[in-house]
Amino acid sequence: MSEAIELNGRRYRTPRRPTVVICVDGCDPEYLARGIPEGVFPTIASFCRDGYFGTADAAMPTFTNPNNVSIVTGAPPSVHGIAGNYYLDRETGREIMMIDDQLMRSETILALMAGIGVKTAAITAKDKLRKLLGRNLAGICFSSECAGSEIEAMVGRAKPDMYSADLSLFVLDAGIALLERGAAELLYLSLSDYVQHAHAPGDPEADSFHRAIDDRVRHFVELGAVVGLVADHGMNDKALPDGEPNVVFLEDALNDRFGAGAVRVICPITDPFVRHHGALGGFVRVYARNGADLAALMAASAALPGVALVLDGGEAALRFELPLDREADFIVLGNDHSAIGASRAEHDLSGLTGHRLRSHGGLGERRVPFILSRPLTSEYQHLADTRPLRNFDIFDFALNGVAN
Repeated sequence: MSEAIELNGRRYRTPRRPTVVICVDGCDPEYLARGIPEGVFPTIASFCRDGYFGTADAAMPTFTNPNNVSIVTGAPPSVHGIAGNYYLDRETGREIMMIDDQLMRSETILALMAGIGVKTAAITAKDKLRKLLGRNLAGICFSSECAGSEIEAMVGRAKPDMYSADLSLFVLDAGIALLERGAAELLYLSLSDYVQHAHAPGDPEADSFHRAIDDRVRHFVELGAVVGLVADHGMNDKALPDGEPNVVFLEDALNDRFGAGAVRVICPITDPFVRHHGALGGFVRVYARNGADLAALMAASAALPGVALVLDGGEAALRFELPLDREADFIVLGNDHSAIGASRAEHDLSGLTGHRLRSHGGLGERRVPFILSRPLTSEYQHLADTRPLRNFDIFDFALNGVAN
């Protein structure tokens, strides 16, 4: 068996001990900043002393698919091609969920490791990620959402409801079961942000969920694994003081001003799990139609309350390392506490009843935890001290950068 693989300009050593990378979906650093002093994360808190505890920047837009694919390829979306959960195909005019691994332009660390004989597993809460994470993977790959009877038997309970905290805990328990059986030595475990969308730092439900995660992290460490913890994005409150969602319905606003059909707005947060965010995030793509003036559309968008940034497609691709050929005419980002939608009629907000809108996608959700259970080598400590970390550095650090 080879001792390393190479992918996207990086060399990754094969695991010297079991290695588990966990993407804690939606884990804003504020959950840790508040929870650690309150005893919510005793195991993870110990990594401040015994490992590495820092933060990193997520890929833009700060959505699930582009960031998970960045993590498993060690590269930004400009390399792997997945720039959202949902996009508009300019050639066909079709709006497409980005779950097809044929849209990817890179192999994954997981597939290459499995290809040289490393027992590898990718487990995700949401099935929308399974094909992307499992691209060319000759190893174990499944989701909690669609777990079969043999997985249920291994974990010891039925697959959870898709709108539940247990959807994520099932992923972790499956990973523990595989590690205990010696069935995997390199694991990527990707959770769901259902809890973080619904509950702010300090809420009892959030604390209970994070205690359960911490307990499972402790179990991985006890099994001798190196554990890397990272997130795909943070999370911010995007509601008004009275609890109503703070939303800019951009397609409505621009079509009202420039004429019906002047633009089509695509919300790349869109996925099968819309009940907890109503397909409302902090980043949208805008396509001009019917000869509408692009500069005027961009200026009008920038002037709307709640809008933080407007960039044309070329500048967006350059600034945020996005694939230019999949970019819109322009992008619009909301500020930390506003969401950007398309037309009001397209967003079902009934699922938010009783909850404040909490969501992600913009720059305000870019900072994420970057944590390792073991201390870094001097070389990697120097890297962490002297250059900005990205969430997709986590496999490099977990496989190459921890001390023996």
